[in-house]
Amino acid sequence: MSENLQQAQARTASVVELAQELIRRPSRAGIDDYGPVLTVLEKWLSARTLPHRRLHDDTGELVGLLVEITGGRPGSWWTLDACVDTAPYGDETAWSFPPACGDLVDGWLLGRGSADSKLAAAVFCHIAADLHARAADLHGGLAVLLDVDEHTGGFGGARAYLADEAAARPAGVMIGYPGLEDVVVGGRGLWRAAIAVHAPSGHSGSSRTVVGAISRAARLVRLLDTAELPAVDGASGFPLPPKLSVTSLHGGQGFSVTPDLCELNVDIRTTPGFDAHDAETLVRKAVAELDAEMPVLDPTEVTPITTWPPFRLREDEQPAAALLSAAAEAGLMVRAKTAGPSNIGNLLAGEGIPATAGFGLPYEGLHGIDERAHLAELPQIYAVYRQAVLDLLHAG
Repeated sequence: MSENLQQAQARTASVVELAQELIRRPSRAGIDDYGPVLTVLEKWLSARTLPHRRLHDDTGELVGLLVEITGGRPGSWWTLDACVDTAPYGDETAWSFPPACGDLVDGWLLGRGSADSKLAAAVFCHIAADLHARAADLHGGLAVLLDVDEHTGGFGGARAYLADEAAARPAGVMIGYPGLEDVVVGGRGLWRAAIAVHAPSGHSGSSRTVVGAISRAARLVRLLDTAELPAVDGASGFPLPPKLSVTSLHGGQGFSVTPDLCELNVDIRTTPGFDAHDAETLVRKAVAELDAEMPVLDPTEVTPITTWPPFRLREDEQPAAALLSAAAEAGLMVRAKTAGPSNIGNLLAGEGIPATAGFGLPYEGLHGIDERAHLAELPQIYAVYRQAVLDLLHAG
């Protein structure tokens, strides 16, 4: 790894410079134009003659860039993935520096996207450049996916990549989320639904008592909050239990009318032992109990919205094994972790593609104020990913 680390140290300044340029092009999901941030990447890639192309969704919207390094020998393709859209800034007056400054202060790279995940995008582009120079020795190929539809939750770049008939289907993906202590090898899945609770409308001052939709919805929330969920399933080896949350409640307006409709959103994080079918069964059981206990003319409606499966790789499965091995060679004490929040790894799992979903630099302020990434560990992170890719591509 010493030679690999020397290569990484030689790239550090250039990686940081590219990341700074990306941070200085605001690319907040659903707010900013993604053209400027992708233009920075395109110019950088073109200057190094790296094969790349834009990705568009079914409506023609720009959703990412794809870099493809084709090896000279047969083998599997592997993918490095980083988003270059970001979370919004929030209250900019609460920041102690401009969110798009990209400044270096006391060993930290400052600005929105420094942690999630413009620095990872810069690292992955440099690794692609390293491997392009030795492509003839590679078995299979390396793709670098630079997604600008990640923080919307749509994952348009990943979807366009997987739907692209011209792209080789990856044997596995490594996603450049930050965090030095863990290689994330799994995550809970999710089942989400919108629920419409009905009731007769009425005047709040009427002599006739009316149980409105809000009151019925409040009862349903209570039923859902007290629903029994299984504990951690030791037999499956999945280390987290399922979790149910009511995340939205809307109904009524003003003061004088009891509404006839109240809508709520339910988010259930699933596990191998409690899947999407179990989640929907639990919700529909609670709805049936509500309608039996507080009957009205129109039954409560459940509309499923999104389903993602849980995923978890064994530590000896690729690409987790390559990343964990490279981290150990670099002298880093990391653990394989299953994350509570769902992520793009769940989308890939639904396509049968194994993924790691996090290993990167220490950070602060992720999705909050004063986002920053610590740069002292950058050579090690670079070296780990570079070595993992070389191992996966059987480079001599």
